Amino acid sequence: MDLWIIRALLFAAILVSGYFVRPFGSNLPLTLSFSAALGLIILLAEIRIRRLSLKTLLGAAMGSILGIIGASLISLVVGRMSFVHPQTETFIQLLILIVMTYVGLVSGANKGQYLDLSSLGGFFSDSSLRKSSKVLDTSVIIDGRVADICKTGFLEGTLVVPHFVLRELQQIADSADSAKRNRGRRGLDVLEKIKSVPGVTVQIIEKDYPDVKEVDLKLIELAKELTAKIVTNDFNLNKVSQLRGVEVLNINELANALKPVVLPGETMKVFILKEGKEYNQGVAYLDDGTMVVVDNARRMIGKTIATQVTSVLQTTAGKMIFGRFPEETEAAAGSQPPKQDRRPYEKPAVPNRVNAEDEKERVKGR
Repeated sequence: MDLWIIRALLFAAILVSGYFVRPFGSNLPLTLSFSAALGLIILLAEIRIRRLSLKTLLGAAMGSILGIIGASLISLVVGRMSFVHPQTETFIQLLILIVMTYVGLVSGANKGQYLDLSSLGGFFSDSSLRKSSKVLDTSVIIDGRVADICKTGFLEGTLVVPHFVLRELQQIADSADSAKRNRGRRGLDVLEKIKSVPGVTVQIIEKDYPDVKEVDLKLIELAKELTAKIVTNDFNLNKVSQLRGVEVLNINELANALKPVVLPGETMKVFILKEGKEYNQGVAYLDDGTMVVVDNARRMIGKTIATQVTSVLQTTAGKMIFGRFPEETEAAAGSQPPKQDRRPYEKPAVPNRVNAEDEKERVKGR
């Protein structure tokens, strides 16, 4: 609001100056129109210049100065031509000055990004960025968990958001695909949340690397230049950054480190969601997204069971828990048929015929 008051005062000062100076004589409407147009041009130029980076401004200033110097040298050559009419000579010198100044201004503004201000030291050094600075990746901004981490105070220092990351977020937010568009808009909302967190400084820099096409490689070059750390959840960027000697803060690794420790032999209750890849396996998920693979639990899909942990596999991509369903083993043991007697078959004894005949004679004698 204060800035707009200053702009209004400047515009009024230009109108008053035109009224008293009267560059067009007694033609007051023309004078006021010219003053108003000049004031609008100055205000528009000021608004546009405020959006430019310091490197662009320095490059434009240096380019315009070199253009003026070049135009002055050419004007000296033109002035020594005796066959040129004085009025034509003045017009040519003025035209050369305008053209050279414009070319130098535009060229210097475009090439200003190649200036290394940190080598000048003092006011132009990036010491504020180099102290405990973290460079945010596009994926970690869209993920959103970095905002919650900032609220807890575990991320200190300056969070650097490069301009090319913002440009990538804007492209995703403007995508024709609704899913990508929602992800891009979510990333922009996350940046707004981070800015509102007390004690967290978010700094957007205009640094770019035109010779590097991939955003991940640009992040690595920027982190190396600022001696900063990259905050990401991209597995590939994590590995490439480590190979290039850049420190990385991986949100996924932090989440895995905060998960509760599960030891083999413990019992935990899980909800079997779907069938596993192997035979008679069931798959469940914990609240934090950890996959639990349970043996002998295929028939328990859609039910909550108590599984016994057999092993835990920890990787950089996440954690997997393997278990088994003990009740399945007990049921299987109870449903087995009784064991048969495997002793050799013994033929029943045949009564002795001689003894049978004697018994008959003995009965008759009675």
